[in-house]
Amino acid sequence: MKKYLVNNPGFRFSRGFFYPFKAGKFLLRHPSLLRFVVVPFLINVFLFSGLVYYGVQFFDQFVAGLIPSGEAWYWVIIFYSLWVIAVAVTAVLIFFTFSVVGNLIASPFNDLLSNKTEELILGLKTDEKFSLQQFWSDSLQILLIELKKISIFVGIMLILFLLNFLPGIGSMLFSILAFLLTVFFLVLEYFGFVAYRKRLDFREQRKFIWSRFSMTFGFGIGIMALLTLPLLNFICIPLGVVGATLMWCETTDDTVNPPTEKVGVGD
Repeated sequence: MKKYLVNNPGFRFSRGFFYPFKAGKFLLRHPSLLRFVVVPFLINVFLFSGLVYYGVQFFDQFVAGLIPSGEAWYWVIIFYSLWVIAVAVTAVLIFFTFSVVGNLIASPFNDLLSNKTEELILGLKTDEKFSLQQFWSDSLQILLIELKKISIFVGIMLILFLLNFLPGIGSMLFSILAFLLTVFFLVLEYFGFVAYRKRLDFREQRKFIWSRFSMTFGFGIGIMALLTLPLLNFICIPLGVVGATLMWCETTDDTVNPPTEKVGVGD
Protein backbone atom coordinates (compact mmCIF):
# COMPACT_ATOMS: atom_id res chain seq x y z
CA MET A 1 0.00 0.00 0.00
CA LYS A 2 2.79 2.41 0.92
CA LYS A 3 4.65 1.62 -2.31
CA TYR A 4 1.47 2.31 -4.30
CA LEU A 5 1.04 5.71 -2.64
CA VAL A 6 4.67 6.68 -3.23
CA ASN A 7 4.44 5.84 -6.92
CA ASN A 8 0.95 7.30 -7.36
CA PRO A 9 1.07 10.33 -9.73
CA GLY A 10 -1.26 12.31 -7.46
CA PHE A 11 0.96 11.70 -4.45
CA ARG A 12 4.07 12.62 -6.41
CA PHE A 13 2.41 15.79 -7.73
CA SER A 14 1.52 16.77 -4.16
CA ARG A 15 5.07 16.01 -3.01
CA GLY A 16 6.52 18.23 -5.73
CA PHE A 17 4.00 21.00 -5.06
CA PHE A 18 5.03 21.29 -1.42
CA TYR A 19 8.81 21.32 -2.02
CA PRO A 20 8.95 25.15 -2.20
CA PHE A 21 7.00 25.35 1.07
CA LYS A 22 9.21 22.67 2.60
CA ALA A 23 12.14 24.86 1.62
CA GLY A 24 10.78 27.58 3.92
CA LYS A 25 11.00 25.25 6.93
CA PHE A 26 14.50 24.22 5.87
CA LEU A 27 15.63 27.86 5.77
CA LEU A 28 14.20 28.51 9.23
CA ARG A 29 16.08 25.49 10.61
CA HIS A 30 19.32 26.72 9.02
CA PRO A 31 19.53 30.50 9.56
CA SER A 32 23.08 30.51 8.17
CA LEU A 33 21.50 30.31 4.71
CA LEU A 34 19.55 33.53 5.18
CA ARG A 35 22.56 35.65 4.18
CA PHE A 36 22.18 34.23 0.66
CA VAL A 37 18.48 35.15 0.65
CA VAL A 38 18.82 38.89 1.37
CA VAL A 39 19.84 39.98 -2.13
CA PRO A 40 17.23 37.84 -3.99
CA PHE A 41 14.61 39.09 -1.50
CA LEU A 42 15.38 42.75 -2.18
CA ILE A 43 15.42 42.06 -5.91
CA ASN A 44 12.01 40.40 -5.65
CA VAL A 45 10.48 43.28 -3.68
CA PHE A 46 11.42 45.96 -6.21
CA LEU A 47 11.02 43.84 -9.33
CA PHE A 48 7.66 42.23 -8.54
CA SER A 49 6.17 45.48 -7.25
CA GLY A 50 7.24 47.29 -10.41
CA LEU A 51 5.98 44.56 -12.72
CA VAL A 52 2.58 44.39 -11.03
CA TYR A 53 2.22 48.17 -11.25
CA TYR A 54 3.14 48.36 -14.93
CA GLY A 55 1.19 45.17 -15.66
CA VAL A 56 -1.99 46.73 -14.26
CA GLN A 57 -1.33 49.89 -16.27
CA PHE A 58 -0.75 47.83 -19.40
CA PHE A 59 -3.97 45.87 -18.91
CA ASP A 60 -6.07 48.91 -18.05
CA GLN A 61 -4.82 51.19 -20.83
CA PHE A 62 -4.16 48.75 -23.67
CA VAL A 63 -5.45 45.21 -23.28
CA ALA A 64 -8.89 46.04 -21.82
CA GLY A 65 -9.41 48.61 -24.55
CA LEU A 66 -9.12 45.92 -27.22
CA ILE A 67 -11.95 43.82 -25.82
CA PRO A 68 -15.16 44.38 -27.84
CA SER A 69 -18.42 45.03 -26.03
CA GLY A 70 -22.09 45.51 -26.85
CA GLU A 71 -25.55 45.70 -25.30
CA ALA A 72 -26.83 42.29 -26.44
CA TRP A 73 -26.65 39.37 -23.99
CA TYR A 74 -24.17 37.45 -26.13
CA TRP A 75 -21.85 40.46 -26.20
CA VAL A 76 -21.88 40.44 -22.40
CA ILE A 77 -20.79 36.78 -22.41
CA ILE A 78 -18.09 37.47 -25.01
CA PHE A 79 -16.88 40.54 -23.09
CA TYR A 80 -16.43 38.74 -19.77
CA SER A 81 -14.94 35.63 -21.41
CA LEU A 82 -12.33 37.72 -23.23
CA TRP A 83 -11.75 39.77 -20.08
CA VAL A 84 -10.89 36.62 -18.09
CA ILE A 85 -8.55 35.43 -20.87
CA ALA A 86 -6.88 38.86 -21.02
CA VAL A 87 -6.31 38.84 -17.24
CA ALA A 88 -4.79 35.35 -17.47
CA VAL A 89 -2.49 36.37 -20.34
CA THR A 90 -1.34 39.51 -18.50
CA ALA A 91 -0.69 37.52 -15.31
CA VAL A 92 1.32 34.88 -17.17
CA LEU A 93 3.42 37.58 -18.84
CA ILE A 94 4.07 39.27 -15.46
CA PHE A 95 5.05 36.00 -13.78
CA PHE A 96 7.20 34.94 -16.71
CA THR A 97 9.03 38.28 -16.84
CA PHE A 98 9.43 38.31 -13.06
CA SER A 99 10.95 34.82 -13.01
CA VAL A 100 13.22 35.54 -15.98
CA VAL A 101 14.63 38.88 -14.84
CA GLY A 102 14.67 38.08 -11.12
CA ASN A 103 16.52 34.81 -11.57
CA LEU A 104 18.95 36.37 -14.02
CA ILE A 105 20.00 39.12 -11.60
CA ALA A 106 20.09 36.87 -8.55
CA SER A 107 21.59 33.80 -10.27
CA PRO A 108 25.12 34.06 -8.73
CA PHE A 109 23.62 34.17 -5.23
CA ASN A 110 21.19 31.39 -6.07
CA ASP A 111 24.08 29.14 -7.06
CA LEU A 112 25.76 29.74 -3.68
CA LEU A 113 22.45 29.11 -1.90
CA SER A 114 21.90 25.81 -3.74
CA ASN A 115 25.46 24.70 -3.04
CA LYS A 116 25.28 25.47 0.69
CA THR A 117 21.85 23.82 0.90
CA GLU A 118 23.21 20.60 -0.58
CA GLU A 119 26.13 20.64 1.85
CA LEU A 120 23.74 20.93 4.81
CA ILE A 121 21.44 18.16 3.50
CA LEU A 122 24.32 15.73 2.94
CA GLY A 123 26.32 16.79 5.97
CA LEU A 124 29.25 17.87 3.84
CA LYS A 125 31.67 20.64 4.67
CA THR A 126 34.08 22.16 2.19
CA ASP A 127 37.37 23.69 3.23
CA GLU A 128 37.44 25.91 0.17
CA LYS A 129 37.70 29.55 1.18
CA PHE A 130 35.56 32.19 -0.42
CA SER A 131 37.30 33.91 -3.30
CA LEU A 132 35.86 37.08 -4.76
CA GLN A 133 37.69 36.45 -8.03
CA GLN A 134 36.30 32.92 -8.28
CA PHE A 135 32.85 34.21 -7.37
CA TRP A 136 32.83 36.70 -10.24
CA SER A 137 34.24 34.09 -12.62
CA ASP A 138 31.53 31.60 -11.71
CA SER A 139 28.93 34.37 -11.79
CA LEU A 140 29.85 35.27 -15.35
CA GLN A 141 29.49 31.65 -16.50
CA ILE A 142 26.14 31.31 -14.75
CA LEU A 143 24.88 34.57 -16.26
CA LEU A 144 25.85 33.41 -19.74
CA ILE A 145 24.00 30.13 -19.22
CA GLU A 146 20.97 31.99 -17.90
CA LEU A 147 20.98 34.41 -20.83
CA LYS A 148 21.12 31.53 -23.30
CA LYS A 149 18.30 29.71 -21.53
CA ILE A 150 16.18 32.83 -21.25
CA SER A 151 16.67 33.81 -24.88
CA ILE A 152 15.38 30.41 -26.00
CA PHE A 153 12.25 30.60 -23.86
CA VAL A 154 11.55 34.23 -24.71
CA GLY A 155 11.82 33.27 -28.38
CA ILE A 156 9.34 30.44 -27.90
CA MET A 157 7.01 32.73 -25.96
CA LEU A 158 7.08 35.28 -28.76
CA ILE A 159 6.24 32.58 -31.30
CA LEU A 160 3.35 31.42 -29.12
CA PHE A 161 2.15 35.00 -28.82
CA LEU A 162 1.35 34.93 -32.53
CA LEU A 163 -1.47 32.51 -31.70
CA ASN A 164 -3.43 35.49 -30.38
CA PHE A 165 -3.96 36.61 -33.97
CA LEU A 166 -5.83 33.42 -34.79
CA PRO A 167 -9.60 33.97 -34.72
CA GLY A 168 -11.69 32.07 -32.23
CA ILE A 169 -9.53 29.93 -29.92
CA GLY A 170 -6.20 31.66 -30.60
CA SER A 171 -6.03 33.59 -27.32
CA MET A 172 -7.18 30.64 -25.24
CA LEU A 173 -4.65 28.37 -26.93
CA PHE A 174 -1.90 30.89 -26.22
CA SER A 175 -2.92 31.10 -22.55
CA ILE A 176 -2.75 27.32 -22.11
CA LEU A 177 0.55 26.85 -23.93
CA ALA A 178 2.13 29.90 -22.28
CA PHE A 179 1.11 28.52 -18.89
CA LEU A 180 2.65 25.10 -19.61
CA LEU A 181 5.80 26.71 -20.99
CA THR A 182 6.12 28.86 -17.88
CA VAL A 183 5.77 25.84 -15.59
CA PHE A 184 8.43 23.94 -17.55
CA PHE A 185 10.70 26.99 -17.50
CA LEU A 186 10.34 27.35 -13.72
CA VAL A 187 11.30 23.72 -13.17
CA LEU A 188 14.26 23.94 -15.54
CA GLU A 189 15.34 27.28 -14.09
CA TYR A 190 15.52 26.24 -10.44
CA PHE A 191 16.83 22.75 -11.11
CA GLY A 192 19.48 24.36 -13.33
CA PHE A 193 21.54 25.51 -10.35
CA VAL A 194 22.00 21.90 -9.26
CA ALA A 195 22.50 20.71 -12.83
CA TYR A 196 25.27 23.27 -13.39
CA ARG A 197 27.30 21.90 -10.49
CA LYS A 198 26.72 18.31 -11.63
CA ARG A 199 27.78 19.15 -15.19
CA LEU A 200 24.48 17.85 -16.58
CA ASP A 201 23.71 18.84 -20.15
CA PHE A 202 20.22 19.76 -21.33
CA ARG A 203 19.43 16.19 -22.38
CA GLU A 204 20.21 14.90 -18.87
CA GLN A 205 18.25 17.73 -17.29
CA ARG A 206 15.28 16.96 -19.52
CA LYS A 207 15.56 13.27 -18.58
CA PHE A 208 15.45 14.16 -14.88
CA ILE A 209 12.37 16.34 -15.36
CA TRP A 210 10.38 13.96 -17.57
CA SER A 211 11.22 10.85 -15.54
CA ARG A 212 9.55 12.60 -12.59
CA PHE A 213 6.88 14.42 -14.55
CA SER A 214 4.20 14.42 -11.83
CA MET A 215 6.63 15.61 -9.18
CA THR A 216 8.37 18.27 -11.26
CA PHE A 217 5.06 19.53 -12.67
CA GLY A 218 3.77 19.83 -9.12
CA PHE A 219 6.94 21.72 -8.18
CA GLY A 220 6.39 24.20 -11.02
CA ILE A 221 2.76 24.71 -9.98
CA GLY A 222 3.95 25.24 -6.39
CA ILE A 223 6.30 27.99 -7.55
CA MET A 224 3.48 29.64 -9.51
CA ALA A 225 1.27 29.44 -6.42
CA LEU A 226 3.94 31.26 -4.40
CA LEU A 227 3.97 34.00 -7.01
CA THR A 228 0.28 34.67 -6.34
CA LEU A 229 0.57 34.79 -2.53
CA PRO A 230 1.21 38.23 -0.98
CA LEU A 231 4.57 38.51 0.83
CA LEU A 232 5.56 34.94 -0.03
CA ASN A 233 6.07 35.99 -3.65
CA PHE A 234 8.96 38.16 -2.46
CA ILE A 235 10.91 35.10 -1.32
CA CYS A 236 9.80 32.89 -4.20
CA ILE A 237 13.25 32.72 -5.81
CA PRO A 238 15.22 31.42 -2.77
CA LEU A 239 12.39 29.03 -1.89
CA GLY A 240 12.49 27.67 -5.43
CA VAL A 241 16.27 27.24 -5.32
CA VAL A 242 16.23 25.43 -1.97
CA GLY A 243 13.16 23.40 -2.97
CA ALA A 244 14.78 22.20 -6.20
CA THR A 245 17.94 21.26 -4.31
CA LEU A 246 15.90 19.31 -1.76
CA MET A 247 14.08 17.53 -4.58
CA TRP A 248 17.40 16.54 -6.21
CA CYS A 249 18.96 15.24 -2.99
CA GLU A 250 15.86 13.32 -1.90
CA THR A 251 15.05 11.69 -5.24
CA THR A 252 18.49 10.66 -6.52
CA ASP A 253 20.84 7.84 -5.56
CA ASP A 254 23.84 10.14 -5.47
CA THR A 255 24.81 13.73 -6.14
CA VAL A 256 27.62 13.16 -8.60
CA ASN A 257 26.28 11.07 -11.46
CA PRO A 258 23.16 11.75 -13.52
CA PRO A 259 20.09 11.13 -11.35
CA THR A 260 18.27 7.85 -10.87
CA GLU A 261 14.91 7.81 -9.06
CA LYS A 262 14.84 6.06 -5.72
CA VAL A 263 11.16 5.28 -5.63
CA GLY A 264 10.48 4.35 -9.21
CA VAL A 265 11.23 6.01 -12.50
CA GLY A 266 8.40 7.56 -14.43
CA ASP A 267 4.71 7.82 -13.66
